[in-house]
Amino acid sequence: MEREIGVTLCLMLLLCCKGDAVIQTTCPARCHCFTPTQVLCSDERMTSLPKVVFTQVKEFIVMTTSLAFLFPNTSQESPQITKLVFFNNVLRDIHAMAFEKLTQLKELEISGNPWLRRLFPGTFSQQGNLTKLILNFNKFETIPPGMFDSLAELETLQMKGNIISQLPMFLFQSLQNLRVLDLSQNMLERLEGGCLSGLAKLETLKVNYNLISNISSDTFLNVTQLKELNLEGNKILDLPHKLFSMLTQLEVLNLRGNLLSSFSAQLFGVVPSSLKELTLKGNRLKVLSSHSLGGLDSLTFLSLSSNQLSELPEDVFRNLTELESLDLSDNWLTSLPETIFQDLFNLKALHLNRNNISKVSTKLFKDQLLLQCLYLSDNQFQNLPLGLFHPFLLHGIVRLHGNPWQCDCHMRYLHDWVLNNSVKVEELDKVFCKGPSYFSGQTFTSVDREQLVCHISNEWLQDLSKCSLKAADDTMIIHCKVNRCFPLKVKVQFQDDGGGICENLEKKEWPEHLQWVNKSSTPTR
Repeated sequence: MEREIGVTLCLMLLLCCKGDAVIQTTCPARCHCFTPTQVLCSDERMTSLPKVVFTQVKEFIVMTTSLAFLFPNTSQESPQITKLVFFNNVLRDIHAMAFEKLTQLKELEISGNPWLRRLFPGTFSQQGNLTKLILNFNKFETIPPGMFDSLAELETLQMKGNIISQLPMFLFQSLQNLRVLDLSQNMLERLEGGCLSGLAKLETLKVNYNLISNISSDTFLNVTQLKELNLEGNKILDLPHKLFSMLTQLEVLNLRGNLLSSFSAQLFGVVPSSLKELTLKGNRLKVLSSHSLGGLDSLTFLSLSSNQLSELPEDVFRNLTELESLDLSDNWLTSLPETIFQDLFNLKALHLNRNNISKVSTKLFKDQLLLQCLYLSDNQFQNLPLGLFHPFLLHGIVRLHGNPWQCDCHMRYLHDWVLNNSVKVEELDKVFCKGPSYFSGQTFTSVDREQLVCHISNEWLQDLSKCSLKAADDTMIIHCKVNRCFPLKVKVQFQDDGGGICENLEKKEWPEHLQWVNKSSTPTR
């Protein structure tokens, strides 16, 4: 609220400064008249409204005053006013007939009054031309039944930041033209079907940061034109199977910060293909089935961040071919199926950070040619497979820090990639080696490529006892059976009878895929 007040105040002061050059001699005391049609009164000493007598005035703004009461027939001398704003005052009471003479009003705002607790029935009975009504950040506890019955032309209604705990049935039934309804930051406990009755043209509905725990299956039955639905920050435990089935125009759905642990496959299976943004961040989701997100073939943004997902089916995103941004951060994932991102050719941002992933397939990103943002930070990666980043055409931003990187021979691919794309790696100075012990705590880029070696284990040394020597003409062959091939320098020393030594040094770098245990065959060297 303070931010909104501050922004509005700055705008008002700017208008005041611009209006100094056109101030009129007939302007009311302690007010500014920056054009013949606009009057701003902003003075903490003001306790009552001045009379606005000139007939050109269309906009009358009263802000940051000590005005506590609006008596009958407010500004009756200027019935031509179309915009009336009371912002950041100390209003305690508004008479039911305060606006009776202001029949031309199109915009009315009464916001930022910490002692204003109620509205009387009939207060807006003469405002049939009103298209915008803003009642934000007061202390309204409830709204009387029939309060908005006369506002047939209303398109925007905001009641944000009050302490409303319940809404009368059919409160909005006469608002046939309403397009934006904001009930956020109140104390609502439930939304029932009849509550939204009559809102045939509603496009945006915000009821976030309330205490809503229960939504009935027919809640959105009469709001078929809804495009944006914000239910963030409530206490919703469950969603009825066909809750969104009637929202044929829905484009944005925000369910962030609720208590959802699961939802049926039918919930989004019947959501219209118009849905483009879905936010499920900050719930308690543990499992997603293969069909959980079915039907969302137009989705471009999906956030599943900050849940409790430990695994995902390989085809859970299979139909989301238009997806551009996918956030799986802050979950309990330990691995990802090789084909989980298959056919997601439009993906541009992928957040996998703050999980427990230790290994991924080389082909994991084979279809993500346009990926521009990849977060792998704060996982359990010790290395990355050869060619993982090869499909990327744009070489966008990557985050790698917060992993226990093992700076050995298996890191050479990543080392080369980072050096060639260092400007794209965010927080590169935080990418540290966890091992081997002699590199622990050292930044990854400070380790020379030639230092990235794999040391032979004792078990490997024991296998060397099984090596055999063979000679063919001028060639000596050392034949050993091993479980794993390493980048290795082989030094052969020959000693003659006189004690002299001659050496031959051979360096061999094995392809990355041969450096792992090969279960199908035993490599030789």
